[in-house]
Amino acid sequence: MTESTKSATLTIDGKSYDLPIFSPTAGPDVIDIRKLYAQADVFTYDPGFTSTSACDSTITFIDGEEGVLLHRGYPIDQLASKSHYLEVCYLLLYGELPSPTKLEEFESLVTNHTMLHEQMMNFFRGFRRDAHPMAIMVGVVGAMSAFYHDSTDITDAHQREVATIRLIAKMPTIAAMAYKYTIGQPFEYPRNDLDYASNFLRMCFAVPAEDYVVNPILSRAMDRIFTLHADHEQNASTSTVRLASSSGANPFACIAAGIACLWGPAHGGANQACLEMLKEIGTPDRIPEFIARAKDKNDPFRLMGFGHRVYKNHDPRATVMKESADEVLELLGVENNPVLQVAKELEKAALADPYFAEKKLFPNVDFYSGVILEAMGFPTSMFTPIFALSRTVGWISQWKEMIADPQNKIGRPRQLYLGETARDYVDIENR
Repeated sequence: MTESTKSATLTIDGKSYDLPIFSPTAGPDVIDIRKLYAQADVFTYDPGFTSTSACDSTITFIDGEEGVLLHRGYPIDQLASKSHYLEVCYLLLYGELPSPTKLEEFESLVTNHTMLHEQMMNFFRGFRRDAHPMAIMVGVVGAMSAFYHDSTDITDAHQREVATIRLIAKMPTIAAMAYKYTIGQPFEYPRNDLDYASNFLRMCFAVPAEDYVVNPILSRAMDRIFTLHADHEQNASTSTVRLASSSGANPFACIAAGIACLWGPAHGGANQACLEMLKEIGTPDRIPEFIARAKDKNDPFRLMGFGHRVYKNHDPRATVMKESADEVLELLGVENNPVLQVAKELEKAALADPYFAEKKLFPNVDFYSGVILEAMGFPTSMFTPIFALSRTVGWISQWKEMIADPQNKIGRPRQLYLGETARDYVDIENR
């Protein structure tokens, strides 16, 4: 952290306290309150931590007002258009775009670690067949620490690196096997002759009786979904991973905690909620009715997949994702899929309506990724596991950064206590 060049003065009951101000390379200044409790015996109050910087980071920057998302300084639309997921993984992990040789070495390393320990198959079979794939992923990823003992020591830089590669390489295999298990099909093992996205699609859709030849348009669309969800700064699941790791927990436990947090419908379930909304609308002729309901402040209905909590302008990821959605729908068609018919007509109606433009309720990345995954044949229960697969590299990058930070200490949020003050115990016969 750089030295503070500015300060703020806080006055409490006539007594003043000087608080250092740090200026970032981008974004608003940050007031340092670390010594405030010791000096003034007060805490700050910030439910949801929406105005609190819990760390300093060099990985991802978001400006929601301007619709900007940068990974190590590179705009997300450039990365999604010109790069691919594993190259973005390298960038997030190591800070710079790789040379051709470095990228080839990294891709080879990941490709050769995609298989799971064979005994881990027993974990999948211990779940009920109707278990949610996210429940399976939380359990299996957490169980990795029981199988890979040589990569759980967070004080060892080599072990941290081994854990990093294992998690990125094995997450598609885990997600695909969770899917296969829930639909009652045999597991498909990874193949080293396929790229990252194609390998995942094949493990999901191939069967022993008939192989699955991956269409390059679908593979590219899936790679973009991975890329556009790779990291998103200090969101709920990333903060969960950081908080878990602050205790010294092993990397597999920390990533499992992130998956559990992502499972929440307010976080990782947005594209699933979008598809459920499209199914509720049902047919294109009902779109005007739901558009009217979305405008009605007294109606609880909201257009899912439009607007974003962080972005008060266009979601910078949505433009690239729309390109892929158009390509996929052109390839696969929408004639026999009423959900996709509704999606196309709803997008058209919302973009043409001044109300949504004024409110900046544009289709976001969740809308288009949900449409793509539906077109590919994934059930909505797999949308969040695919998100978790994509976000794994972001979680690991943030985890590695935190472990190496000399300011790292165990997380301990404070509270505004509103309960009873001290009182004496009352014996049960006197209550």
